[in-house]
Amino acid sequence: MQCTILAGGLGTRMLPRTESIPKTLLPVLGRPFADYQLQWLRSQGVTNVVYCIGHLGSTIRDYVGDGSAWGLEVRYSDEGESLRGTAGALRLACDNGLLQDRTFVLYGDSWLTASLPDVDDAFLQSRLPALMTVLRNEGRWDTSNVEYADGSIRCYDKTPGPHRSRMAYIDYGLLVWSRDAIARYVPAGMRTDLADVLRSLSIERLLAGFEVQERFYEIGSPSGLADLESFLSVNNGDRVQAA
Repeated sequence: MQCTILAGGLGTRMLPRTESIPKTLLPVLGRPFADYQLQWLRSQGVTNVVYCIGHLGSTIRDYVGDGSAWGLEVRYSDEGESLRGTAGALRLACDNGLLQDRTFVLYGDSWLTASLPDVDDAFLQSRLPALMTVLRNEGRWDTSNVEYADGSIRCYDKTPGPHRSRMAYIDYGLLVWSRDAIARYVPAGMRTDLADVLRSLSIERLLAGFEVQERFYEIGSPSGLADLESFLSVNNGDRVQAA
């Protein structure tokens, strides 16, 4: 299995720390976050990782290298300083010939606990271009942005409006895409965000869904980092050590 990690952003909510360190390398209980994430991916059966890098991307290359320290094969798609947005970064990796027939897509600041083999099976069974994992939210972690039922994303929309009253789920931060779908639905050479592309797919009923049960964590904000460190401290890193 392959996972593409989106790690090219500026990390503005974590300034001034991200002036010299990309978000994915911020220390979590004394270890770079990427260490936790890569161990988890390997424990889930991922063998190939593509990092979409941009801001301070060379520091990610220096730390992760070829991925052999985690039992992974790691390659890089570099946007430089001309960032293309989350979907644009994914399209660049596709155009660079780095993607397999299908790939998980994960943010470089997300700590998740979903079963990747189960998500992969759901994607294959759906026969749709892409799959979004979702969590029943009811406004607990952030504003709900997904209408989901029976394995299908009925609507994904992050903009305000009356449609929000129908939404009880939130995007969990893990996607599966087919390479052909990336080439078809994400324009080449343009700055494009995944939120816009995924919204269009949901309207066309082309976006599968998979419900997870456990909350997500992230290190993209000071409060998010504190929550993750608290979680890992209480659990003694059990989920990571299982890797």
